[in-house]
Amino acid sequence: MALPLQITVEDLAAGRVDRLLGDYDPEAREIVTLVSVDHPVSTETLHRAAVRAMSTDRILIGVARRMLPMSSDVDILLEEFATTFAVNGGGNDSVVFTDEVDARAIGLAEAVARNPHSSTIFLDTLRATASLDVPDALQVESLAYSALLGGGEFREWLAGREAPSSPPMVADPVLARRKGDTLHITLNRPQRRNAYGAQLRNELVRALTIAEADESIELVIVDGAGTSFCAGGDLAEFGLAANHSEAHLIRTRGGAGRLVDALRDRIRFEIHGPCVGAGVEIPALAGRLVADPHTTFLLPEVSMGLIPGAGGTVSLPRRIGRWRSFALCVTAQHIDAEQALSWGLVDEVRPREAAIEL
Repeated sequence: MALPLQITVEDLAAGRVDRLLGDYDPEAREIVTLVSVDHPVSTETLHRAAVRAMSTDRILIGVARRMLPMSSDVDILLEEFATTFAVNGGGNDSVVFTDEVDARAIGLAEAVARNPHSSTIFLDTLRATASLDVPDALQVESLAYSALLGGGEFREWLAGREAPSSPPMVADPVLARRKGDTLHITLNRPQRRNAYGAQLRNELVRALTIAEADESIELVIVDGAGTSFCAGGDLAEFGLAANHSEAHLIRTRGGAGRLVDALRDRIRFEIHGPCVGAGVEIPALAGRLVADPHTTFLLPEVSMGLIPGAGGTVSLPRRIGRWRSFALCVTAQHIDAEQALSWGLVDEVRPREAAIEL
């Protein structure tokens, strides 16, 4: 794929993006526009461009192949973009710093073109939930997820995969043991890499409910048995919900996210191995998240025609910003523990063996 349409900040300020591309088409796949932001422009132009960026239906991606100008006025504009790729470093969480600006921009545009509906709804959800408290934001996320469950992109993904066998029920999918004022919870389906299926979810919620109700429990530690803390939702259960409204109620009333948020000041997740989907989204809601040095992170849902649905549209932007969340999830990029630490996705990296044993 060639570079998408590219404009300057002056073009954006003058309203040329919509004149060049015409009316919004929900069936269009090339909906990304790159905005070059690596040359100085006036404060007035930056502010007019920000207003235009707020009103366009296009997905705007900032690109800075040279030094990104650093100022509060530039930040105002970058905040209105979906994300920005730039070569120079800094602490701005609206920017993904990379030596491969064009490659990353093309990769993101291609990913959006493959799943324009889920990409757009993901961006809308990130923006809509930014000012909400966590419980309300989880409601919005789940409603958007339900809409996409009935969409063509997810149906296409379902049709293109070989359906896995249904997981057998097991005796103890979650272990909980208490020592003093600490409750230690372990996801215990190592043969399924602790996939976040209905049985494991229900048992985890049960353990977290006990912890929330018992104020004598001062610390909750959650980890996982086997080679992975949690490999995400159980693929054998994907797409099986016949009633999307009921599935919404299960996600919001019966999911772990709201409980982890309620416990955030006294819960710590200790994760390891390949962490996928819910295995990233739920721990990121905790007040303390520790990763083994060999931990990897992947959010593949947008590439499946969905959005993160276990709390990720809420937990990720609160840790790494909605701009990096957009780039990470839409491209289904793998990142390692050190990258996660530098972004603030995790609070500490330490060997799993060094974790406190009860």
